[in-house]
Amino acid sequence: MQLRIFVPLLFFLAALSFLLSWFERQNRFNKSDAFVTEAEQQAVILLYEQQDLTELTESLRLAGVRFDENELSWVADRRRYRTFRPGRYVLDGASGYDALLGRINRGEEDPVRVVIHAGQTYEMFYRRVSNQLRFDADALRSVMQDTLFIQEELQLQPHQLFGRMLPNTYEIFWTTGPEAFVRRMISEFDRATAPLADLIEAHRLDLEQILTLASIVELEAMHAVEKPTIAGLYTNRLNRRMRLQADPTVNYALGRRGRLRVADYRFQHPYNTYVINGLPPGPITNPAMSAIRAALQPEDHAYLFMVATPEGFHRFTRTYAEHQRAVAEWRRWLREQDRQARERERQQTAQ
Repeated sequence: MQLRIFVPLLFFLAALSFLLSWFERQNRFNKSDAFVTEAEQQAVILLYEQQDLTELTESLRLAGVRFDENELSWVADRRRYRTFRPGRYVLDGASGYDALLGRINRGEEDPVRVVIHAGQTYEMFYRRVSNQLRFDADALRSVMQDTLFIQEELQLQPHQLFGRMLPNTYEIFWTTGPEAFVRRMISEFDRATAPLADLIEAHRLDLEQILTLASIVELEAMHAVEKPTIAGLYTNRLNRRMRLQADPTVNYALGRRGRLRVADYRFQHPYNTYVINGLPPGPITNPAMSAIRAALQPEDHAYLFMVATPEGFHRFTRTYAEHQRAVAEWRRWLREQDRQARERERQQTAQ
């Protein structure tokens, strides 16, 4: 009789113990889903390689995250979170231990807003992009100079690639590799230019020539409002079989940017439009959509010449005589700027 009572009692006690343990565990999980960080500013965790819990704990500390190490370890052990994947993880305000550890364990990283600027050199592009993502500039340079990758996978020629690095802001995962990044950029370019397909098809220039013209316009125009006018000027020159004589192409040929000397214009190079006829072989920078649209729909006018003005715009002229007068005014302004600079230097030296 006593045995009949004792056995159910054991089951009852065991069940009660299980329930108490379960409630305690749940209560602890609820407690562990309290605050991970109370930092006022956003905390960004960058994991370059896979980490274990000890390494992750140190990464959290370095990122300025406030947490209870015992609670964090308890949750990781109960959830069997052993390894944590590379990525960029953003903590904005409070986050539960379980939610945070689970997200990093699964590699659910937060994207980076990668900004691509117009008018860059290759080296500027490699450096600026790599500063925003995990790979380094050398890795991106290697991919963008990989003839096999460009020709066989992307179906492009190497000199056609850079002109498709369309300026914009993109959301990209920090762990994206250089090959995947280039594929993404080509996809973005194709998507952005798809609505222009009819204009491209009807244009007297093919797409590669349009991008090349747009790249020259991009570097000539400090102000976007001038891009259609500049595109119209170079279109007029192409139609008249005049040399483009675009200073940015000389800079590209020389491999440097800055004021040009008389001898520079005679530099023999396939991209120097002072010594070659027509457009250079490919883009000299990555043009913005505004420059591409300008090249597709240039302004209709009779201008053949232009010279810079102190305000960063251009003075456009129809005849060579008008151009010479405009150049003389520009050179007088430059000489005055040089004179004032020397005078300031002299005064500083005298002090």
